[in-house]
Amino acid sequence: MSAGAALPRALPSPGASPARRPSRRLTGRTAAAMPDSARYLLHRPEILNALRRGEAAIDRVMVGSGRLYPAGRLLVEPDSPNTQIFRLRKGWVGRLRTLEDGRSQFILIFLPGDLFAVKSLFVTHSPDAIQALSEVLVEQVDHRTLREAYERDADLATRCMWQVIEEERRLHNWVVGLGRGSADERLALLLIDFRGRLILSGTLPPGALAYDLPMTQEQIGDHLGISNVHVNRVLRAFREDGLVTMRGRRVTIGDLDALVRIAAPLLDISERERPEFVGPRDAEPFTEGKGGADDGR
Repeated sequence: MSAGAALPRALPSPGASPARRPSRRLTGRTAAAMPDSARYLLHRPEILNALRRGEAAIDRVMVGSGRLYPAGRLLVEPDSPNTQIFRLRKGWVGRLRTLEDGRSQFILIFLPGDLFAVKSLFVTHSPDAIQALSEVLVEQVDHRTLREAYERDADLATRCMWQVIEEERRLHNWVVGLGRGSADERLALLLIDFRGRLILSGTLPPGALAYDLPMTQEQIGDHLGISNVHVNRVLRAFREDGLVTMRGRRVTIGDLDALVRIAAPLLDISERERPEFVGPRDAEPFTEGKGGADDGR
């Protein structure tokens, strides 16, 4: 598979250039209700109702703010003032840091239901860009408006803090993967993670084994910490082994159990226990496999 072309790195942020294709404002409810307990991995049972009420409170704060942005648009410029908090209703978004010499790292990938740029409540500037990886539908609210709601509504505050906790969980997993995982393990984990999160968000039906991945091989490499050539090599091996095929942007998992065995060392406890990530585990014990033969460098 040939590597896809990278998306532009320096597209203007929303509203920055009147000459660019404008975003489209949407009114009313434009998507299904956000999922509840399925999203809150490892939550304490006693805070579930607060999380649900907090989600509803965010609905009210962000009502009518939905906008469509094209793939490639920077929703947040690097080193820019933090003014907005977003919620992703549809599409894919990535947090990206680009070094002075042009090297890039996608730090986090956000999927439907995620809040992002929550740190705008607490810090004045963002060192990272946030880029639409596909056409996206996002809601947004000014940090001052959300701060007022945050201070008077403990449930909304709980939901905002939960997003920070969930981002920390994902980052911890990814640091371990980047530091100790092989290229095979990292890519297997990535494909499993995206599938599980899309199912939990309601974007995919339970048990689905195919989804659209709107990232080029270069962008996947920028997330995995390997070259796009290496991404291509691992994908080819997965295809030849019957694990995964990727045609265009369509990912089809042919052998979920085998993919899980490769990713097993990097899966955290919440993912190992969820069929959305690993499939039904009744037939065989969960075992870690493969190890780090390919160090990913």
